[in-house]
Amino acid sequence: MDPGLGGAASGSQVSALLEDSAEDLYENAPCGYLSTLLDGRIAKINRTLLDWLGHRREDLVGKRFADLLTVGGKLYHETHFAPLLRLQGEVSGIALELKAADGGRLPVLVTSAVKRDSDGRPLLIRTTVFDARDRRAYETELLRARQEADRERERLQRLATTLQRTLLPPALENVPGLDVAAHYHIASVDEVGGDFYDLFPLSAGTWGLFLGDVCGKGAAAAAITSLARYTLRAAAVYHPDPAAVLDNLNTVLNHEYQADDPNFCTVVFGLLTPADRGGFDITLASGGHPPALLMRADAGVDYVHTPGGQLIGVLPDADIATATLHLGPGDTLLLYTDGLTEARTTMGGERYGDEELLDFARSLAPTTATATIAALRDLLDNLGTGVDDDTALLAITVPRPGDEQGPQRG
Repeated sequence: MDPGLGGAASGSQVSALLEDSAEDLYENAPCGYLSTLLDGRIAKINRTLLDWLGHRREDLVGKRFADLLTVGGKLYHETHFAPLLRLQGEVSGIALELKAADGGRLPVLVTSAVKRDSDGRPLLIRTTVFDARDRRAYETELLRARQEADRERERLQRLATTLQRTLLPPALENVPGLDVAAHYHIASVDEVGGDFYDLFPLSAGTWGLFLGDVCGKGAAAAAITSLARYTLRAAAVYHPDPAAVLDNLNTVLNHEYQADDPNFCTVVFGLLTPADRGGFDITLASGGHPPALLMRADAGVDYVHTPGGQLIGVLPDADIATATLHLGPGDTLLLYTDGLTEARTTMGGERYGDEELLDFARSLAPTTATATIAALRDLLDNLGTGVDDDTALLAITVPRPGDEQGPQRG
């Protein structure tokens, strides 16, 4: 019966069909095949690879495989590919470029294996060639996208840096009779932090200072930082009592409060007044902020306790804690945000903490504002990636006679 009409094929017909299919599979496979002698001369090449390159069979049979490669590919073949093939008997997935008849280049992935006889003697080299044009196009697009992402990241970093700079005073005021220094440590260049500080004149002979930390990061935190900073300045001019200043800020932030985007912060505000006995009298008001650190001229060190102060902006009527103190010659007051005391000192996540900061201050006292900020900058730098939140530092010292310095900001 005619097999074309559904009958069974004979053994000879099946054999012929298999032979024809095997030859067709070799010639028209979805990948290129070629066999080379041990000296690299091409003995056999399939139709697929010929079509990719635009060559006739007689153009390539007898030529060396390396002659199909670009200059760089030929160098790699002689120095790496061929030696590895002789040593290992097989080399897989090597990216090369073949020269086409029209002068173009064909990116390919090449796998070669040495065929041996029953005694293990090498006979020829079989090579499979995969078209890598789509892969090369994908890699090129991926590289372009990565370069674009890098440019965008750099642009955002510049924007974040510029925005961060606008949230800090361009320069600290020169307060007669005080050594003043400040520093802002950025934990990540990719995000705008919410820490802020300032020192500014009020009425004749009085000065205001503040330092705070807004909840969150990014543009939303930057907006609240700007609002807090200018509200504090305006409120201090209207009524410089520290508790009244923070109460004013609390009202403003509470009116802006959104449940899904809370607008609150911790902040400490101080009013500086020259004292008749020399030095400065200071009134501090705190809304949930870490306590200021006082380092005396006699090397005594302690926190200025302002217990019970609530976060600013959360409740309509916040509890504002206050404290008063006198800063005499050689005394230094340090304000800081919790990026310092919550920094990780170990891989396990152990925090720096209040006691560690107290011990650190004891090692410095008696000191100056400039020396304190310099030492803390070194500490933050040494903690490295353990500092995962921005940190603002502001220190003031009443210099001993002959030691007065101008304001410093780093």
